[in-house]
Amino acid sequence: MFRNNMVFRKLIHVNACSHVIRKLKRILIYGTCLRDEYPEVLNVFSKDYVPLAVCLEEEHMNMVGFKLATIMNSCKPIEIIVLTVDGSPHCVQLHMMVEECLKLVPGINVKHYVIYKGKTIEIPSKAIKTARYLAKVKKLLGE
Repeated sequence: MFRNNMVFRKLIHVNACSHVIRKLKRILIYGTCLRDEYPEVLNVFSKDYVPLAVCLEEEHMNMVGFKLATIMNSCKPIEIIVLTVDGSPHCVQLHMMVEECLKLVPGINVKHYVIYKGKTIEIPSKAIKTARYLAKVKKLLGE
């Protein structure tokens, strides 16, 4: 299905010094459920990227985050896209985890996208960071 022969590989299973990542320098981290729910969107986003699946219902975000930080440090990607469904508490953690990894390995361009009602929406990193602080969210809601 994917153009770069990396069909449904889990991030946790990929070698931290992957030659494919070192070659393409671009990673797509996506919520595993997108493979079944939105394969057409996944196909578009995977063009020229190494697509890596993550389900934080299966793996702890600390394990995936440590692996991602190691990949970021070893392979030196220039860009990471995070693509998930909107509204999933596990998927929002995936966005937050990537932002945490960026603190450890800065200098990588990260873009966040969610699929909401069938539409792909880019989410600024500021929104991801704000979502971690419920008191800030409450204040933004005017409560």
